[in-house]
Amino acid sequence: MEQPTVVQAAGNKPKRIEEFIGRVNTGDETISIARMVSPGGWVEPAQTPEFRETSLVLKGILRVEYADGVTEVKAGQAIILEPGEWVRYSTPGEAGAEYIAICTPAFTPETVHRDQES
Repeated sequence: MEQPTVVQAAGNKPKRIEEFIGRVNTGDETISIARMVSPGGWVEPAQTPEFRETSLVLKGILRVEYADGVTEVKAGQAIILEPGEWVRYSTPGEAGAEYIAICTPAFTPETVHRDQES
């Protein structure tokens, strides 16, 4: 794909999502691959998605809260979260983070199941 499609992000601060492959940019329902650029202090509502999400951090630190605790994923590291797992992502560091998110099947707003009160 020559150009990604910018998708609106959830959270307390503007975050840039560039979908290269997925429902929005290519019509692919089996996988989505997106580059995420989030500012320092960004937090999104918690979610319990129906898809598997793999995140590979390129720059900064991605904080991942899940039922069993909290993990900070640093540049050069990755994390995999399975479908149905409660999770909340944030980038607490001043510099924010840049990471690649891969969802299978492809992300949709209807299958992310965001918490109402987070």
